[in-house]
Amino acid sequence: MKILVAGSHGQIGQRLIQAIAESDHTSVAMIRSAGQAPEMTSLGAHETVIADLEDDCSDALANVDIVIFTAGSGGHTPPEKTEDVDRNGAISLIDQAVANGVQRFIMVSSINADTPENGPEAMQHYFAAKKAADDRLRAAGLDYTIVRPGKLTNDPGTGKIELAESLGRYGDITRDDVAALLLALVDAPASYNRTLEVLAGDTPIAEAIESLQGL
Repeated sequence: MKILVAGSHGQIGQRLIQAIAESDHTSVAMIRSAGQAPEMTSLGAHETVIADLEDDCSDALANVDIVIFTAGSGGHTPPEKTEDVDRNGAISLIDQAVANGVQRFIMVSSINADTPENGPEAMQHYFAAKKAADDRLRAAGLDYTIVRPGKLTNDPGTGKIELAESLGRYGDITRDDVAALLLALVDAPASYNRTLEVLAGDTPIAEAIESLQGL
């Protein structure tokens, strides 16, 4: 598969580019400026393409099989920046993926995205933006998977997670493990058209995905 990574220069995106480089797939790192290209190439990106989430991304979407959206403000930026990236940018890329014939789309969202009002007040605008993007993706007619991690950490990955449509709790997960999960979901039809919460756990990633078949 040829995978377009939107947000490739972010913390999850960089880890995902590295993981793809060690797989049978190829990556296209979507970047905002030419100055980011050498770094992405050094991480293992097979191609780089300059594109703005708020503009025409047709060149980035050309001849790719799947989009993985890892871009995000993290909620710690002004609300208008969150709107630009997490809501408007994501929705624009979803719509452009449809227009350009890309059928598979994996979205990094967040636990609490369906209930923004239940999150901390300072984060509610972020969760609301994520919810709007997730809702658009669900309605777009794509083979989608929405991945909703808890609090992200930079601890080393364990390769083990807890994965379900609803975990009923909040917790942490490493960015390493989120990136590994995203790559594993590329070849996982059992994850199509599902919204999945993920936290650190005791189940190897491949087994956690396989268990979705019985749900």
